[in-house]
Amino acid sequence: MKMQLLIATNDNDYAEHLSNTLAEYHSAAIDVSVCSTTELLKEQLDSRRFDVALLEPSMTEAVDLQSINLPLLLWSEDIAHENAVDCMKIRKYQRISTMVSNILELYSGCVSNGRSVFTKKARVTVVWSPAGGVGKTTTALAFCAGKAAEDKQVLYLDMESFSSIRAYFEETGKSISSIFEMLETGEGNIGLLIKGICQKDSASAISYFCRPDNFDDMNVLAPENVVTLITACSEVADEIVIDMSCACDERTKNVFELADRILLVTDSTRTAQTKFSQFVSQNDVFQRIRGKSTLVANRGANVSGALVDSVVFLPFIQSADSTTVFKTLSNVNFEL
Repeated sequence: MKMQLLIATNDNDYAEHLSNTLAEYHSAAIDVSVCSTTELLKEQLDSRRFDVALLEPSMTEAVDLQSINLPLLLWSEDIAHENAVDCMKIRKYQRISTMVSNILELYSGCVSNGRSVFTKKARVTVVWSPAGGVGKTTTALAFCAGKAAEDKQVLYLDMESFSSIRAYFEETGKSISSIFEMLETGEGNIGLLIKGICQKDSASAISYFCRPDNFDDMNVLAPENVVTLITACSEVADEIVIDMSCACDERTKNVFELADRILLVTDSTRTAQTKFSQFVSQNDVFQRIRGKSTLVANRGANVSGALVDSVVFLPFIQSADSTTVFKTLSNVNFEL
């Protein structure tokens, strides 16, 4: 369901610019109404309810805001606020994409979660290895970039113990820790918060979250909350690509169960080969995921006698720039 947003301002140029931008770039999530006078504002509020309203302070006198779940004053140093109602403020003259993120984040805390209605809609691909340093993150981002090039809405979800987001993307938004906090408390709407803080890399068109505030935020996340996070993320993407840590714990097993396909990454090092062989022969998890797994052989890995039907060989890319590597590998066909 779309958010019902009301813009109430007598600044017609600003209202037109804001409403047009919202209609062009955010119409999938927001329905916009506009009014330019106090009289029209009263008529709108008498006739319907709004989820959020952006209100010019001068138009809020003697207006009943009870039909608005989240009234926000359009704040500016150039606007008088003395007689305005007492409610939260949002800066008027700011980048509209930032304003939308702030609105969604604020509104997510005002409405109930509705977790029970979540159903997995996006295709979920998990990238995993029992050994570190084999190119798992590079594989995950290459897969993301390839799907984004097909005009898919792709979300990269970094679930590693130590995030490498900063090595690939700018971190200008809110941390994913705010999502973890809402998952833990169960208060608010996780889907709206996800829409509010999700970032999008302009070069690759990959969506992502900024890294956690600290190490513990990711590592204390309960297995059932991980499932809730993934299903909620599926509301905003066609493809979710999850970069998992090397552990094979209950959280990993839950994600494997939810996945549509799994990319198992290994390379030519003795350590990686030994750990992968141990995973295959000594862990019953492999037999449960074997049918939906693809083995990704990196750096000339020897995969003779592989126990999966699908094997992808990654070409060697000579570059110290990790971004260049994953973008080059985005042309690899992982859909064998």
